Amino acid sequence: MIPITRLFVGEEEADAAAEAVRSGWLSVGPRAAEFEKLVAERVGAAHGVSVNSCTTALHLSLLAVGIGPGDEVICPSFTFIATPNAIRYTGAAPVFADIDPLTYNVDPVHVEQLITERTKAIMPASQIGLAADLPALRKIADRHGLHLIEDAAPSLGATIDGVLLGAISDVTCFSFDARKILTTGEGGVITTDDAEVAEKLRALRAHAASVSTLARHTSTAVIAERYAEVGFNYKLTDIQAAVGVVQMGKLDHVVARRRALAARYDELLSGLETVGTPYEPAGYRHVYQSYAVRLRGVSQMEVMNAMAARGVATRRIIACHLEPAYADLSTPDLPPDLPQSARAAAEHVLLPMFVGLTEAEQDEVVAALTAAVSGSP
Repeated sequence: MIPITRLFVGEEEADAAAEAVRSGWLSVGPRAAEFEKLVAERVGAAHGVSVNSCTTALHLSLLAVGIGPGDEVICPSFTFIATPNAIRYTGAAPVFADIDPLTYNVDPVHVEQLITERTKAIMPASQIGLAADLPALRKIADRHGLHLIEDAAPSLGATIDGVLLGAISDVTCFSFDARKILTTGEGGVITTDDAEVAEKLRALRAHAASVSTLARHTSTAVIAERYAEVGFNYKLTDIQAAVGVVQMGKLDHVVARRRALAARYDELLSGLETVGTPYEPAGYRHVYQSYAVRLRGVSQMEVMNAMAARGVATRRIIACHLEPAYADLSTPDLPPDLPQSARAAAEHVLLPMFVGLTEAEQDEVVAALTAAVSGSP
């Protein structure tokens, strides 16, 4: 089976993790601080805060800017379900916006139409490696006095006009789980230029303690911490961070290789009328965490099942507003009117994409897709 992804890790990551174990410091500590600094400096942000997943990054980011019960946060429906889930964790309500059918990212025009007096933030998802239309969303957020909190889980290394994601939005959340551009197994990093927000994030990830774990355990004096509010245990371990430090040194290679693979997919699929290849707007750099094709006139599930039968794994992205978990936002007869999101969810397929995907494997993927869309056994 050709998997949807394959880890790009080696002895360097294993050695770094082992050294963390041998150091005796396993929880959040000096390696986490180093990892945070590397990510923040790379994307051009003043602060980086590590956490144990991008989901918790989104949750804490919303809390850090004051989102809570009674508030509304606009986000796409066509995204991983963690995006709206994080909004609900705060007690706020997700309000689903439709997407641009070319980029799969949230439509700024529809976002602005959904703003009410309860709206406090916009949470775009920079989807599958391509930045959302952040310049347009930035203008909308500023015009209405809203926070711009970006779910950039799969898009580390993506750019708009040469500017890396991570310092464009008020707060940006990256994922380092096994399928993302770089990995620590599980994990996330939040970047921001707001020192007050960063301080709040660091406290909230560790039960809102007034003093960090690192500071307490390296101090020569007794420090009595205080807890001014209810926080969470969302810390990244130093073992994971040690892996992340090594992975950060591979970012340029990973992005270049993924873009090369995407270009080859584009070429191999160019003559297939029933398959549309990904769109990259002018001035944007797509990092292709996933390679999403658009099917024309053929069944998504039939294609995915046929490819699986030929030994090729595929995936899809859901439209959250059509999932049972969010049925309360609509009635059975009147779901939110998000035609582009529903259509994209039914028509796209994610193909295998990872550093280490060979040309022979890529040829197998394309052969399986070609057979599947043509109905060949």
